[in-house]
Amino acid sequence: MAANTAFVIVGASLAGAKAAQTLRDEGFDGPIVLLGEENERPYERPPLSKGYLLGKDERDTVYVHPPQWYAEHDVDLRLGTTATAIDPAGHEVTLADGSRISYGKLLLTTGSAPRRLTVPGADLDGVLYLRRLADSDRIKRSFESASRMVVIGAGWIGLETAAAARAAGVEVTVLEMAELPLLRVLGREVSQIFADLHTDHGVDLRFGVQVAEISADGGRANGVLLADGSRINADAVIVGVGITPNTQLADAAGLEVDNGIRVDAHLRTSHPDIYAAGDVANAFHPLLGKHIRVEHWANAVNQPQVAAKAMLGQDVAYDRVPYFFTDQYDLGMEYTGYVEPGGYDQVVFRSRRDTREFIAFWLAEGRVLAGMNVNVWDVTDPIRALVTSGRPVDATGLADPDVPLSVLLDRPDSAG
Repeated sequence: MAANTAFVIVGASLAGAKAAQTLRDEGFDGPIVLLGEENERPYERPPLSKGYLLGKDERDTVYVHPPQWYAEHDVDLRLGTTATAIDPAGHEVTLADGSRISYGKLLLTTGSAPRRLTVPGADLDGVLYLRRLADSDRIKRSFESASRMVVIGAGWIGLETAAAARAAGVEVTVLEMAELPLLRVLGREVSQIFADLHTDHGVDLRFGVQVAEISADGGRANGVLLADGSRINADAVIVGVGITPNTQLADAAGLEVDNGIRVDAHLRTSHPDIYAAGDVANAFHPLLGKHIRVEHWANAVNQPQVAAKAMLGQDVAYDRVPYFFTDQYDLGMEYTGYVEPGGYDQVVFRSRRDTREFIAFWLAEGRVLAGMNVNVWDVTDPIRALVTSGRPVDATGLADPDVPLSVLLDRPDSAG
């Protein structure tokens, strides 16, 4: 076998598995090495805070491929294997055991890690984070023994785990520094809907609070102390205060790093033979005209397909509009588009928001930046078309459920 012919993927994640699959689908017949730190074969993360955590989905359903798929497609899947260094000049990856793997092209799908609390007691037994399959298993087990639980952070992970805990009959208190849940993501107009949803299901929401300490009894977390001196008793504490991209390998290798591994529209890093995809990639988006890093499932599914094709020399660019979804209690939601915090000047609701069956649109200068359909289905494609068109639309028609969304593309609002 000639040297430097292998395509090596560091990160046996959903993104890594999809990249390997695309390489084979596109006819690449050379060696593929897929390296993963965990001992689990590649799996999808959304079920960890949704169906699997709720006990609705069986464990086998979370995996990207059946166990035999990797051997059948001649993918050298190495689990429990940590890459410790990259030598871009020598085209080599060093592993924790000191061995090295030569590569022709390298893809980094190293993902991200939960941001850790730094307060006293943050490392106690009973303080739980959700990122890996084993984390979901631990949280699920905690539902069986805990009667009271505190969730720190009212982001997507925090709210989804709170919903799962309530479904298991656990009393839940959610602590959030901001005034509302998901405020930076959704803005005040829509964040209140999620606050009301959880309040209606018995969650004790506390906003504008700061955690000072995790208290303990016998080395195990038994409550949370707030900066105002108040205390909340808990049998377990779940922390969901964001994630940090795993850029350590790239940084040490001298690749350009800025809120993730900086890549172009082809997902190529500052070194021509190294690519990055998924949570870790801060990619230039042709439609938006800027670099963005997206921490959602759709990116992990679709971005590595473009990276793999680019590694094969195809002229491709990643220009898909960001998409994510959530399921909490009886509310299902899909969000399509991209809005920076405070980057909009109008929110238009299609149907009444208090029915929890509506579409919300974020606009700037009459142009749709994003749309979120709540318990309304089969509208993702027209919402995406409105976003990608970049054209002003009639806000009155946008709000009218009797006006098909597809018609609005043919009836732009000339006034903007």
